[in-house]
Amino acid sequence: MNDSTAAPDAAPDAIDSAAPDATRHSLSYAQDKAKILNRLRRLEGQVRGVQRMVENDQYCLDVLTQLSAIIAGARATGLLLLEDHIRGCVLGASEDGREAALSELTDAIERFTRTVG
Repeated sequence: MNDSTAAPDAAPDAIDSAAPDATRHSLSYAQDKAKILNRLRRLEGQVRGVQRMVENDQYCLDVLTQLSAIIAGARATGLLLLEDHIRGCVLGASEDGREAALSELTDAIERFTRTVG
């Protein structure tokens, strides 16, 4: 993959900081893993398509339309992951870990619903 298409600088830090929890609950989305990966591959293709549109000086409203589709697809994928997290990690938490799981869920919802700007 070309470095210019890599994720923003903030993304690796977010992934690294979540790594310990990710290994602890890695099976929460196992049932939907293929669906999630397919959606991510589709998003990747859409992003490449938008890059080509910009390179070819396509009409700005057409580019915005495609960006809107990417955002909607990313949101739907995130909601699926959030649902899996709730089912697998929060509802599956032991009584001792339930408060921590709810706090983690609140943080996850806050991060997911945060808007840029």
